[in-house]
Amino acid sequence: MKAALLVATFTLIFVYLNGGQAAKPHIVFIVADDLGWNDVGFRNPQVLTPHLDKLAKTGVILNSSYVQPVCSPSRNCFMSGYFPYHTGLQDGVIRPTSPGFVPIKFTFLPQKLKELGYSTHVVGKWHLGFCNLKYTPTYRGFDTFVGYYTGAEEYYKHTREYDKFSGYDLRFNTSVYSEAKGKYSTRVFAERAVDIIKSHDKDTPLYLYLPFQAVHAPLEVPPEYENLYKHIQDLPRRTYCGMISALDEAVANITDALEETGLIDNLLLVFTTDNGGPFHGAANNLPLRGCKATLWEGGTKGAGFIYSKTLLKKTGYLNTGMMHAVDWYPTFVELAGGENTDPNMDGISQYDMLINGGPSKRKEFVYNIYDKSNSSAIRYGDLKLTRGSPGSHSDWYPLPHYGEGSDDPPQENVYQFRPYMLFNISSDPTEHFDLSAKYPELVAMMKQRLENWEKTRVPAYQPPDDPKSNPDLYGGNWSPGWC
Repeated sequence: MKAALLVATFTLIFVYLNGGQAAKPHIVFIVADDLGWNDVGFRNPQVLTPHLDKLAKTGVILNSSYVQPVCSPSRNCFMSGYFPYHTGLQDGVIRPTSPGFVPIKFTFLPQKLKELGYSTHVVGKWHLGFCNLKYTPTYRGFDTFVGYYTGAEEYYKHTREYDKFSGYDLRFNTSVYSEAKGKYSTRVFAERAVDIIKSHDKDTPLYLYLPFQAVHAPLEVPPEYENLYKHIQDLPRRTYCGMISALDEAVANITDALEETGLIDNLLLVFTTDNGGPFHGAANNLPLRGCKATLWEGGTKGAGFIYSKTLLKKTGYLNTGMMHAVDWYPTFVELAGGENTDPNMDGISQYDMLINGGPSKRKEFVYNIYDKSNSSAIRYGDLKLTRGSPGSHSDWYPLPHYGEGSDDPPQENVYQFRPYMLFNISSDPTEHFDLSAKYPELVAMMKQRLENWEKTRVPAYQPPDDPKSNPDLYGGNWSPGWC
């Protein structure tokens, strides 16, 4: 009786000290770049990710969490809660020399979380526009930024070559961060994240967005990680797997810091990829079809999980509820005690599904509706409809050879696609069986749904390359100031 009274008294004091409500949870949102479906240890034991595996298995593995086929569009979803065909980013990534961006009229997630009292930080890859300072992280809701603006670069030199230009791309807030030259980016970003965590006031809710460079090309890793995979004869795959293990260690260092500071006691950690893995870049998506830059499941079904010591009502299971990248925005806002007041947002809060283990609130979503081509794909319930070609890589790609010698790259089969294809993803997640000829009435129904989605499409915004982006004009650095 005395123990129960003590607990009740402590709870009342805790609530009183936190303004009449329980403390808002901290959020750590980790994004791996170009990580394949089959490139995590909890699916493929040949990949050594013991720390990610432990978090995933003691948390909730997400089995139907969808992303975009490539980088910028997915990050657009995370930050805006809108499908890319509603923001103009549906046709691809923002090139270093193109003045592309997500329009300012879209309130980014960190801006919303700051309104709810959060301290907001981003460490890693931005890739959402930088031609003007107003499109960069510290002008779109983040208190601090350590990372790079463009889509890819050298892991040690932090330089990016594009077309005929070359420049350094690493920032601390808006200043060039030259101190990190020669340091491996996965370690640079992990160390910065640990610094943020250790210096953070635990009474203030933290939103830490960690879009790592790993494991995007170019394939580079310190030897000690590559040496973990000496049995892999295929050199690109060996290096790629080493990069995954380096990322795994980085996540371990971050979670150790969260433990040490006590932040982990009231925290939701999310881990996801931004798109499927590029098979031609040593990634693997088995048993899914296709890869990065395609509308197949291998390009759009993202490897991921959530973890929390205290927030999740149900753990240690595989969640098959439908979710899309746009859903993270309203989910985090609800978790933070806020409300989504934007009636047009594509994202749906999946708080109940993720935190309570309830059903998904999503019944359908748009994989993408391209502007410059006729290709698109949508999902409704179990059904997936594709129009036009889903992409130029449409096979089921095997793992690179592990024995003596190395296999040649798989030969690409030539497919003649029907104008519309229909798949039942629940019974055929690997997309082997096109049902369009067998069920024309279902195709007609799905076509109507696609046409309804298309009515709100905005034109793709992919402005031409601008020579004013030349890093030579900015001391050899990729810099804002040219649009």
